[in-house]
Amino acid sequence: MDKRQSSHSCASCGAMSCRTADAGKYPDFCPTAGLDQDLLAETLRIYKEDEEPGRIARVAAEVEGLFYGRYCRVEETVEFIKRMGYKKIGIATCVGLIYETRILGKILRKQGIASFSIGCKTGAVDKTEVGIPPELKINKGCGHESLCNPIMQAKFLEKKKTDFNIVMGLCVGHDSLFLRHSAAPTTVLVVKDRVLGHNPVIALYQAGTTYSRFK
Repeated sequence: MDKRQSSHSCASCGAMSCRTADAGKYPDFCPTAGLDQDLLAETLRIYKEDEEPGRIARVAAEVEGLFYGRYCRVEETVEFIKRMGYKKIGIATCVGLIYETRILGKILRKQGIASFSIGCKTGAVDKTEVGIPPELKINKGCGHESLCNPIMQAKFLEKKKTDFNIVMGLCVGHDSLFLRHSAAPTTVLVVKDRVLGHNPVIALYQAGTTYSRFK
C-alpha cells in the first residue's frame, strides 16, 4: 500500500460497503477489508460473553431499529433508559445549562425515572488551585472563578450509585475527564457550543461557505 492509500481512513470512503458486507466494493484502504480477525473475534466475544456491553449493544440496536428517524435524541434516551431498566440516572451538567437540565429532569420524572443532577462547579474550587494562571481565567484574575470539576461530578454520581449517566454540555476536555472517570455507562445528550446554539455540526455544514471561519 502506498503512502497515499495508507493515509486514508473511513472518512475517505464513498462506498461504505461495510453496511451491507459487500466485500467486492471495499476500497483498498478499507479497515474491514484488511481487518485483524483476532481483533474482530475479541470484540464479538465481549458482546456475546460480557453481560453489560452485550445488553447495551442489543438494546441500542432495538431503539435504533424501532424508532430510527422518528424519535429525537431526548426520546431515544428515555426509551433506552426504560428498556435497559435503569432506575437512577445521573446528569453531569454545565452550570450554564441548568435550565435545560431542569427540563430534562421533569421529562424523566414524568416517565417515572429518578434522576440526580450535579453541576460542573461543584466544590467551588478556584481555577488557580490546579495551576491555571489568573490571566487565563475568564475574569482575567479579578477575584474567584470556580474550576469546572468533571472528576468530582463523576465521583459524586458514583457515590449516588447511578445506573446510567447523561452529559449535558460539559466543555471540550472536561467531558473527556467525566467519561474517563464515570463508573456508570454514559451518553452525551448536549454538546456545548455557545456560538452555534449548542449545535456544533453547523460548523461542518458551513465549512465550505463564504461565511465559514475555516474557509
